[in-house]
Amino acid sequence: MERLPCNGEKGDGRMLVTQFQIQRLSTRQEAEEVSAFMLSDRSFDDTRYTPGELKHFRELPVRALAGDCIIWYARNDEHAIIGINVIAENEQQTGGYNWDYLVVHQDYRKVGVAAGFLDQMYRYLADVRARYIVTYTCDLPEYATIQRMFLRNGFTLIGRCPDYYYEGEDRLIYYRKLV
Repeated sequence: MERLPCNGEKGDGRMLVTQFQIQRLSTRQEAEEVSAFMLSDRSFDDTRYTPGELKHFRELPVRALAGDCIIWYARNDEHAIIGINVIAENEQQTGGYNWDYLVVHQDYRKVGVAAGFLDQMYRYLADVRARYIVTYTCDLPEYATIQRMFLRNGFTLIGRCPDYYYEGEDRLIYYRKLV
């Protein structure tokens, strides 16, 4: 468990001062809380979920308990989940990883939560000697922040799948070599 301080200014000018803990999901109770966070109206900016995303949000935390993926989550001072990060080794099992989600509660953005997740994830990937990581996002304006974050962190845009999510919503594919 990692406990990190984070300080930041909220959109209304008030300072948000809190600490958060990053932990790896390991219990059924945590899985239910992570699922509820993913389905909440304070996680994703774009809530026009596909039917597959809704199923994923409900099932992915349980799959993490079975070892199919790794979910880290962050809690605030009040013990509420304020973010998640999800990766999984790809089906080839040769050191390639898929990065499925990095989601931070809307009230806790720009205070270091995402940076804490990135640090935790890269340490884990180094420990397992991962070769690369692939991730993706939507091309809509709501996803511009995550697209910039990928580029700032050494990812390269390697592809686009037209109309992947819905008509007019392309999937952007990013890649980063690790070793």
